[in-house]
Amino acid sequence: MDIRKLKVGVVGAGALGKFHSKFYTLSENADLVGIYDVNPESASKVAQEFNTKVFDKVKDLAEQCDALSVAVPAHKHFETAIPLLKMKKHLLMEKPLATEVKHGEKMVKLAEKNNLVLGVGHVERYNPILAHLEKCNSKTRFIEVHRLAPFPPPRPGLYPRGTEVGVVLDLMIHDLDIILQLVGVPVEKVDAVGMPILCKDEDIAHARIQFKNGCVANVTASRISQEYQRRFRVFQTDSYVTLDYAKKTGLTFSISDGKITSEPLPVNDHNALEVEIEDFISCASETARTGVVKNMKVTGRHGLEALKLAVKIIDKIKKYSEKYPLFKPVERK
Repeated sequence: MDIRKLKVGVVGAGALGKFHSKFYTLSENADLVGIYDVNPESASKVAQEFNTKVFDKVKDLAEQCDALSVAVPAHKHFETAIPLLKMKKHLLMEKPLATEVKHGEKMVKLAEKNNLVLGVGHVERYNPILAHLEKCNSKTRFIEVHRLAPFPPPRPGLYPRGTEVGVVLDLMIHDLDIILQLVGVPVEKVDAVGMPILCKDEDIAHARIQFKNGCVANVTASRISQEYQRRFRVFQTDSYVTLDYAKKTGLTFSISDGKITSEPLPVNDHNALEVEIEDFISCASETARTGVVKNMKVTGRHGLEALKLAVKIIDKIKKYSEKYPLFKPVERK
């Protein structure tokens, strides 16, 4: 059996690209071939830290790799991914899959046509605190989510990290992906409101999502908060679960002998991104060996469904803002 390590590369040398490089370097199942970034200085710093090579062109890097992580700004995902998929390279795309549904659809179709692994970095799905929900078969009736963060620090010559898109595609999409997998039925109705504060697109947003089985999800995301918060609450037919993603803690409440009892959720702690990277390495390696695609926990199609819901929410926000003007955004210089 071929036990050759998977040859991998990283496109993008920002914060996420650096972490991808780190975990590829630590993995016993992959060899980090090199890294590419439009800013050679950024690429050089990451390459030096992880003892790898800087490539001047994405194509040159890809030619020496079996698989690549794409950790460039979201609005560059499509133009970066398509040539790599045409070269028949397995890809792990940072979220969101793309910024337009038509682009996401083309990426997924091309990956499927070429029998490629296309994973999407919805890393929260690898958060150890979510293991309880994955095993729970009770019918979910109501979900409430808050994901809040301070505004990202400035970057000379660049947008603050993540702000090339609005907060729905930047932060809320993590929770949309989880909700879609948890509920498991089509969306029936979406209402949403949002406001731009420091960017041209929404910096704070709230969505009410109703599913065809009657389940309702209220989701709030902000990147102008004074503090971090990542909380997910689920009301099911026989229990109530509250999770804190950041603290990796949770409680489950249930009725026993006419009383409400609670107990902490057991957590098998791990680094979610490291587990995601190993999942990608494993799936890409097996696919290369067998010729049959082994899907990651979060596939391109999962990422596409989350993108479709995110775009619906953004469209609702735009329509609401046109009817009820709330705030004039600060113009970017």
